[in-house]
Amino acid sequence: MTSGQPLFLGLISGTSCDGIDAALVSFAPFCLHQAKTYPFPGALRDLSLSLGQGQAMVNLDDLGQLDVALGAAFSDAANALLSAAGLKPDQITAIGSHGQTVRHRPNANAPFTLQLGCPHVIAERTGIKVVADFRRRDVAAGGQGAPLVPAFHAAIFPPGCAVLNLGGIANVTILLDSVLGFDTGPANCLLDAHAQAAFGLTHDAGGSVASTGKVHGALLSRLLDDPYFQRAPPKSTGREVFNLAWMHNRAGVTIESISAVDIQATLLELTAVSIADALKPHQINELLVCGGGVHCPPLLKRLSKLCRVPVASTARFGLDPDFVEAAAFAWLARETLAHRPGNRPEVTGASGLRVLGAVIG
Repeated sequence: MTSGQPLFLGLISGTSCDGIDAALVSFAPFCLHQAKTYPFPGALRDLSLSLGQGQAMVNLDDLGQLDVALGAAFSDAANALLSAAGLKPDQITAIGSHGQTVRHRPNANAPFTLQLGCPHVIAERTGIKVVADFRRRDVAAGGQGAPLVPAFHAAIFPPGCAVLNLGGIANVTILLDSVLGFDTGPANCLLDAHAQAAFGLTHDAGGSVASTGKVHGALLSRLLDDPYFQRAPPKSTGREVFNLAWMHNRAGVTIESISAVDIQATLLELTAVSIADALKPHQINELLVCGGGVHCPPLLKRLSKLCRVPVASTARFGLDPDFVEAAAFAWLARETLAHRPGNRPEVTGASGLRVLGAVIG
């Protein structure tokens, strides 16, 4: 593979912990050259999910070793993609690594966000400069530290549309006269967690389970009554809020009388309604979807009906919907190396523009 433009490699594992996305990209013009999702090592996935949901307690030794192990897993993904592309490390300008979020508390008394996946390990094991730890500078500046992808969306996609990422958490970018963006709430995190707990599935592939159930109106109302959905942006959230314990606490004892398939259908509806409600104040002409949820036809159908706009994959503009966020962190690495700000204060609530991340190598 050859490119007349500098090559960057983006790495991210999202809130679903279902794999490490690796994307090889160049810019001016933007081009996704090669991309692949590499399986997340099982033991690392289980512990990362438990930490992200606030269910696991680990000592500092375990936390440090998890950081290194995740760094090794990200390195393996980067090296595998380079091998598949027939490239050598010195042909890559930099890796932009998001890491694995294990806790996100931007509204705590001492706000913080924590992503693991040691960038020093990645730099050593790949031989490539690494840009990482993108979120904490924005949080230090009074922002939410998320979402960070709206700046990339604004550079790639046309005005007038909204870009919706359906990962574990749903985040939306609204590209109108100004750029807006925020986390709307759960996307796949509750659907995946319930599919695993109730049916022994890693996820509800294609929404096949949810499509066999009926939406339970009372349960849906109780879940939608969570204050997060009414809160005005800037706002961000994660698994530490939206998990099965949250669902049971919001639902009360009545959830025990609801069939598992109806709960799954209700969780899909929760995702669709919360997103549609968040988009109602904005006059968009198209909804571009990316992330794992793009492979769930029942969810896309509900979004189209509720939002009353055409719904399409980001592939319509040449960007594979499975690798938008990996490409975004490759782009953010480029911005950092050029000493350009990567945040959008109007999105995150930070006190100003900031150059994001730390450079290793």
